[in-house]
Amino acid sequence: MTGILEGRSAIVTGAGRGVGRAIAEALVAQGARVIVADAGLSMSGDGADPALAREVAAAIGKGALAFTESIASPGAARQLVDLALRTFDRIDIVVNNAAIRRDAPVFEADPADWDAMIRNNLSAPFYLTQAATAIMRRRGIAGRIVNIVSEAGLTGIAGQAAHASAKAGLIGLTRATALDLADTTITANAVLPFDSETAPELVTALCTPAAQGVTGQVLGLRGREVFRFDSPSEAPAPDLTRMI
Repeated sequence: MTGILEGRSAIVTGAGRGVGRAIAEALVAQGARVIVADAGLSMSGDGADPALAREVAAAIGKGALAFTESIASPGAARQLVDLALRTFDRIDIVVNNAAIRRDAPVFEADPADWDAMIRNNLSAPFYLTQAATAIMRRRGIAGRIVNIVSEAGLTGIAGQAAHASAKAGLIGLTRATALDLADTTITANAVLPFDSETAPELVTALCTPAAQGVTGQVLGLRGREVFRFDSPSEAPAPDLTRMI
């Protein structure tokens, strides 16, 4: 599917390292122009290094641009979408990947850490989704929202009450977004990344025109097998293998 995203523009948050960077690279490889959105925070959300996003955008090369502000506010999310519109004149794809983690048992957790994780891991995706889909809907764009979730949001993990709650909320946001946009050509799906190799493949597949009928799903890819998690629908899992 080389070049299948030619002419489309994307925002990938948390694209400075790990899965986020791999996703940004995969989208660019398929022809998309990508904004590498990353404030350069540590895993715990401390500090900031604006050089990170700039270095990654430069390394990815043609079609990549850096955004170095935190998007954990409605205003910053709108600024990010505005940057895509000013630079690319459109926004087609949003991948909400950025997240922080501060682990502690629920009976010892600092409420400030809870607030920080909910703000960064759940509120920020909502702000960006809201800002982007308003433009996509008004312009009739066949948009793609892809949220990166985790096993913690499905099953819970000891010591990760805030992280699990935010990721479970992100699954709920994904499905509600899909329902809210059911009368448009915008889809919303969540990806549970088994590893940094297969996750970009699945995200890229979900962003292609061939995935237009896939929405409201929580999916993972292991090898060549696509897994669907905890779907409220009785419909069979979508066949994405031909797109990957």
